[in-house]
Amino acid sequence: MENNISTLVTAAATIGFVHTVLGPDHYLPFVAMSKSGRWSMMKTALVTFICGVGHVAGSIVLGFLGISLGLALAKLQAFESFRGDLAAWGLIILGLLYTGWGVLHASKNRPHTHSHIHTDGEHEHFHGHIDEHDHVHKVKGKALFSPWALLIIFVFGPCEALIPLLMYPASEGSTIGLVMVTLVFAIATIGTMLVIVLGASYGIKMIPMKNFERYTHAIAGVTILLCGVSIQFLGL
Repeated sequence: MENNISTLVTAAATIGFVHTVLGPDHYLPFVAMSKSGRWSMMKTALVTFICGVGHVAGSIVLGFLGISLGLALAKLQAFESFRGDLAAWGLIILGLLYTGWGVLHASKNRPHTHSHIHTDGEHEHFHGHIDEHDHVHKVKGKALFSPWALLIIFVFGPCEALIPLLMYPASEGSTIGLVMVTLVFAIATIGTMLVIVLGASYGIKMIPMKNFERYTHAIAGVTILLCGVSIQFLGL
């Protein structure tokens, strides 16, 4: 029995890591929104951590509920699949809305010329608002694209492998084993999310993107949209 739990704990760490790396929705939305919103590394880590906890907690609660009530695994998997569809469409809708808003934001901040008349004649100069301001102004309606919209989506997003491959087999042993397997999977998943998101966010901050600064919101929207599409239609 101890060997079986040890095997499941190892599998939990491996699966938690692999399923996170292979699921771009676990990190790309956070990297994109961190860049477009000019988040600090602390805020990026906090948002990623909370969304990661919400993501894992949804499946953990469902798994414990199913085990305690003796529900058939097939029923839980069907419900997890339904939750996955909701999460994917949530990303698609958020991505579409954010992309549209980002395009509008970029068009309003398009560089333009100003004419000035002086006693010695008239001259023009090229003018771009984003280049002049290193800080981000609060824009009415921007709350619609709050990072916490991702939390709602991630709570619906299931960890497909957790219940059938780890929780149900572990439940045949001891309760302590079940808790250990679940905890290891959660730590591996959230830890991997944090490492990838923070590493990628730090790397992107080092890349000069001044000429594309006004398009960052649109790029973030497209990134979120593609994540939703990859889940719903490509099965990633």
